[in-house]
Amino acid sequence: MRKASRLFEIIQILRLARHPITAAEIAGRLEVTVRSIYRDIAALQAMRVPVEGERGIGYILRPGFDLPPLMFSIEETEAIVLALALLERTGDADLKAAARRVGDKIAGAVPPPLRQTLSARALHAWGTTPRQPEGIDLATVRRAIRDEEKLLIDYRDEYGRASERTIRPIALIYYSETANIVAWCELREAIRNFRADRVEACAATGAHFRGGGDTLRQVWISGWAENQREVG
Repeated sequence: MRKASRLFEIIQILRLARHPITAAEIAGRLEVTVRSIYRDIAALQAMRVPVEGERGIGYILRPGFDLPPLMFSIEETEAIVLALALLERTGDADLKAAARRVGDKIAGAVPPPLRQTLSARALHAWGTTPRQPEGIDLATVRRAIRDEEKLLIDYRDEYGRASERTIRPIALIYYSETANIVAWCELREAIRNFRADRVEACAATGAHFRGGGDTLRQVWISGWAENQREVG
């Protein structure tokens, strides 16, 4: 986690805390060292963020300090609640954890009437949740899509045939039974869909296709339109 993001996370944690929270507790939530948290607290205090407390006892955020409120309508807030609930059904552990953090951040930033809507738990998304695939970390795929980095995968198709592919991932589709990786396959020289639960191993290659992601997505999307014309 970058330092700027970590400082924001610390402010959020302190804003939502109802009692002094120790550096060890914060470090545990952010998965960093206690020493890093001490340095971050000092940095926040140097920026005149009113963090009070001391080592071994805990820290609090003095009342009166706040970030600008997020202004959503009731319907927009309900849309957020349902969208976060749907993320619970992706089978992507990192996204599910991120959804919980997003909910906490929004709850701490919106005015009280909207906060009640977020905490009421009146909207739910039911259905089956796919298991997290064993051979690939979906967080790695999402990062490769963002960074436009090629992945090397060991893949077994629906007939059980094994192959090694170098792919350029451009999208990730979450279905109820699995996630599908949309990618340019260098072996087939075409856009292909790879079921995440059929990937037996995955590794980042360090090779990139920077600037090519948007072009490949346009090729992929244009294929939708072609298929629709054929169906019509």
